[in-house]
Amino acid sequence: MRLEAAARMDLFRKLWKARKLIVVVFIPLSLLPLPLIHPTSEACCAYVLMVTAVYWVSEAVPLGAAALVPAFLYPLFGVLKSSEVAAEYCKDTTLLLMGVICLAASIEKWNLHKRIALRMVMIAGAKPGMLVLGFMCCTVFLSMWLSNTSTTAMVMPIAEAVLQQLICTGLADSHNDSETVEAPEEDSAVSDKEENLDKNQLELLYRNDSDCTKQELSTLSEVQTGEVNGLGLIPVSDQDFIRHANGHLPQVAIEIPNVKRVKARRDSQYPTKRDHMICKCLSLSITYAATIGGLITITGTSTNLIFAEQFNNRYPDAKVINFGTWFIFSFPIAIIMLVLTWLWLHFLFLGCNFRETCSLSKKRKTRREILSEKRIHEEYAKLGPISYPEVVTGVFFILMTLLWFTREPGFVPGWTSLFEKKGYRTDATVSVLLGFLLFLIPARRPFSSSSYRNTDDDDPLAPMITWKDFQRLMPWEIVILVGGGYALAAGCKVSGLSVWIGRQLEPMSGLPPWAVTLLACLLVSAVTEFASNPATLTVFLPILSALSETLRINPLHTLIPSTMCVSFGVMLPVGNPPNAIVFSYGHVQISDMVKAGFGVNLIGVAVVMLAITTWGVPLFNLTEFPAWAVARNVTGSL
Repeated sequence: MRLEAAARMDLFRKLWKARKLIVVVFIPLSLLPLPLIHPTSEACCAYVLMVTAVYWVSEAVPLGAAALVPAFLYPLFGVLKSSEVAAEYCKDTTLLLMGVICLAASIEKWNLHKRIALRMVMIAGAKPGMLVLGFMCCTVFLSMWLSNTSTTAMVMPIAEAVLQQLICTGLADSHNDSETVEAPEEDSAVSDKEENLDKNQLELLYRNDSDCTKQELSTLSEVQTGEVNGLGLIPVSDQDFIRHANGHLPQVAIEIPNVKRVKARRDSQYPTKRDHMICKCLSLSITYAATIGGLITITGTSTNLIFAEQFNNRYPDAKVINFGTWFIFSFPIAIIMLVLTWLWLHFLFLGCNFRETCSLSKKRKTRREILSEKRIHEEYAKLGPISYPEVVTGVFFILMTLLWFTREPGFVPGWTSLFEKKGYRTDATVSVLLGFLLFLIPARRPFSSSSYRNTDDDDPLAPMITWKDFQRLMPWEIVILVGGGYALAAGCKVSGLSVWIGRQLEPMSGLPPWAVTLLACLLVSAVTEFASNPATLTVFLPILSALSETLRINPLHTLIPSTMCVSFGVMLPVGNPPNAIVFSYGHVQISDMVKAGFGVNLIGVAVVMLAITTWGVPLFNLTEFPAWAVARNVTGSL
């Protein structure tokens, strides 16, 4: 009996190891009767859509590889020609992304992001509540222009240095935790004490190699033995998920810090429970702020770009979605979410004593706050004076934003009106032009013999960025994934599958528009907790578009809220890469993420619903079924 049980267990282990291969082979074969029994264009397109969706959700193959499935199945089933499918994989948004990545590479190469983050935290101060708010504000700002993943990977080590200063101070002098002193009189004492505490601090290692393709972040912390699967912090399958299921833009290669496991209580490294709560609050606030910041700009996450391109592809006559209109709609959402999320985290981990944790008075500070502020000032001092490359990058950053806003602002003629031919210039034109110039402008000030950090050689004409800098950040997998979504949408349109889906959803015609939108938001926010954000949105966009056309609702009424809610996968470490990065530092447990993330999820859905039913109505004229949707509906019916 024992031998038989052991043999069965061994068989189960082998099947579990081969589960991805089983899915890859079994799913296409099990669904194959659909196009064979019903050899219509709709059935063939549905077969390709289901196979691709299962591959995306199950992560049986990498997301980019799964996105190539329509490239060979559509021609084989006669849905689209091979040349037509290939044209869907490179669109205007691809060039927009490339220009943004050039600017992001320059920001990261010259440490402009670190200077901005430290300066904003210095302004906020070291009070726990204000410290959390300061880190959230700088993370939101950086995440507007950089990917959520890279922003979290950049900001979290800075926050960790501050937290370790807090922990070490409490370990050395916990009985003086509530002691207050005059700030000016304690500088020398703080300096002497800090020297004695350096040996207790956890080590943060930064390795920035010009030949290296990733930034390794390493932190030593104590984690309860066997906390996750008894093997380590994150299982291998989940690490694969983190690499491939990045729903944010641009994607960078990240290495999750190795967290040392020791046989000790998890709380033993924290002087008090309150210190542990501060660490939890600050850690989670960074990942939530990165998600909020990605909502603000059309280039903030890949899901925003997927929506913009699919919407413009499906409704070419609708000239309503651009950088300016998206920003006007989403910026108030981000501000409200930022405040409510901060209040929720403060209530959950720090309590309701806002006077104690958020005091702006600088006259009397605790000893621990002085050390934290000193550590932040030291980190900022290491950057030195602002350099010429940082100035150039900042100028390009401001210039790109201004040109995006003023291209077609809507209420006044934009700069495109200066050209005779209309409709030729888009946001991609601006980003590619400025990105191209970064490859030409020297990183040294003209007529200056001084050199700057991070230069690869002594060439006085070395450019701001090199192709290696660009290649390191360029998320080619996301580009192919977005292209696969466009190909699926094109197949649904040509085959008539989207019209068929819309007809099946006609029983929902009795629901009011806000109810349809709310159901869509709740559905996508639930699915995205377990599936990648881009894959989830790519599957749902054609369905929601067909539903809106069938119910004669303005498609923007359902598509924009769903696009935003798909980013709210914040309850689990595998929900998105920023969650995994924060979780790997060891301050939070899964139960903490679920509890805090559930509240953030509800806040996000509520704020998005508030926006789409208030200021979104006049901005996008949501009370009427637009002419561009009527034209699309009539064409699709034919």
